[in-house]
Amino acid sequence: MLYLLVTLASALTLLYFYFTRTFNYWKDRNVAGPKPLPFFGNLKDTTLRRKHAAIVFKSIYDAYPNEKVVGVYRMTTPCLLLRDLDVIKQVMIKDFDLFLDRGVEFSKEGLGLNLFHADGDTWRVLRNRFTPVFTSGKLRNMLYLMTERGEHFVEYVDNLRAKQSEQPIHLLVQKFTMATISACAFGLDLDDDMYKVLDKIDKMIFTANYSLELDMMYPGILKKFNGSIFPKFVNTFFNNLAQTVVKQRGGLPTNRKDFMDLILELRQQKTIEGTKKMDDEKLRIVELTDSVIAAQAFVFYAAGYETSASTMTYMFYELAKNPDIQDKVIAEIDAVLKRYNGEITYDCLNDMTYLQQVFDETLRKYPIVDPLQRNAQTDYIIPGTNVTIKKGQTVLVNAMAIHYDPKYYPDPEKFDPERFSPENEKDRHSCAYLPFGTGPRNCIGMRFAKVQSRVCVVKFLSKFRVEPSKKTPAKLEYDPMRLVLFPKGGIHLNVLCR
Repeated sequence: MLYLLVTLASALTLLYFYFTRTFNYWKDRNVAGPKPLPFFGNLKDTTLRRKHAAIVFKSIYDAYPNEKVVGVYRMTTPCLLLRDLDVIKQVMIKDFDLFLDRGVEFSKEGLGLNLFHADGDTWRVLRNRFTPVFTSGKLRNMLYLMTERGEHFVEYVDNLRAKQSEQPIHLLVQKFTMATISACAFGLDLDDDMYKVLDKIDKMIFTANYSLELDMMYPGILKKFNGSIFPKFVNTFFNNLAQTVVKQRGGLPTNRKDFMDLILELRQQKTIEGTKKMDDEKLRIVELTDSVIAAQAFVFYAAGYETSASTMTYMFYELAKNPDIQDKVIAEIDAVLKRYNGEITYDCLNDMTYLQQVFDETLRKYPIVDPLQRNAQTDYIIPGTNVTIKKGQTVLVNAMAIHYDPKYYPDPEKFDPERFSPENEKDRHSCAYLPFGTGPRNCIGMRFAKVQSRVCVVKFLSKFRVEPSKKTPAKLEYDPMRLVLFPKGGIHLNVLCR
């Protein structure tokens, strides 16, 4: 019995030392930061799914108001939280080439070659070739697909509202964004069976699993062992979807000018090349295999529908709580549509300047993808400090903390679209607003998301308005099981005819 106890005590002691072996890293370098816990580091609440990561990092940011950087531990791995906006600008924009990667790599066969997660060399080639999808000309061409789905969406809402005014807003707008992205990306119209499959995929993509914590504990382990952060079902679905669309179009681009058309144009070249900044720079080439095509189809779909659906959910919540702002938005929509004879055009949407301010303020309060992260390509001294980030280490930026810092946004809890009026915006630091990231690796679909969301809101508010219901929460909590910033339990509002 004594032998067993000694063995157990020895094993526990060894485990303790193993899971705390790195915890003097920042202390030895005189970098301030919260005390880590064995195994968890500073992520106990996120690992146990008690709090969303954005909230945990915000509490760390708030606790060190006088620091430019804060030393943190994601599990046992030392990382650096950047607080100072000039430092963030230097890292994310000016020295971007030294922080190319996001730092989450996994199997290339498991959708790992998608534009969001791809390593720097692959990302450069893909970004260069897929940027043309989001030009204003391409968005103008896709607008009719969005407005058609918007009309179907209004009919769908009207039928539901007639039976019951109280509705789960996220589920409503998610129907619109799923339909829009499917039409604009793949030329598909969704039926009930497809919605059910996509709902299943939604839970697989955006429900937190422990593969990310494993990669934090042992950086690079997923890539090393050919693992993925997504289940095989998701991989198979997007492989099959891409192949089906390619087959339907006979392997050739059509006149739809959508996302898959661009891929089919590139596919005819077999490989795609990146641009070279200097003559002696190596040529970057990506072979356009079926798995590469499936990975882009996946990321375009996943990023395109959920971020917009969540943003609009929060926006309708704030409009319900602030009827005076809702009245002002509706008045602008009515006035601008009247000028354009009721037709929603690209120019018409751009003329709705107050609506854009409301969107901007929504994303200030609710940055959907948070925190942002980048991996150092080389040892790097953080400007204005004597702190060195080592090659392969991760730097983090907590958008929510910055968006709620009263230095940049006085009375940050207040929903105030006037923060984004031209006169209030002009002197703001370029890194004080980060809902789409910043620098060359910001969100490629930002313009698409803005157009898609505005079409939905304009269609919706032309016919309805929203008010709080009995289930509407006075204060929101965020679902720790959801990877993106999502309200726990969703948001219910009353949808009323104007």
